[in-house]
Amino acid sequence: MSDLTLTPNIDGTDDFYADLLATHEGKTKAESDIINARLILILANHIGDRNVLSQALRAADIT
Repeated sequence: MSDLTLTPNIDGTDDFYADLLATHEGKTKAESDIINARLILILANHIGDRNVLSQALRAADIT
């Protein structure tokens, strides 16, 4: 059973953020929403650990 990592854990964090912004550049809100949804599903599939994914959903919930 894995735990969700909430501390910085990406090599080149700023570079990744710049890539993420560039991916959305020039896109409509609807296109950006589609990109975000696809990215979430791709990464969720890659993680593959239902417990970690549940922890991530709870961590992201702002209600």
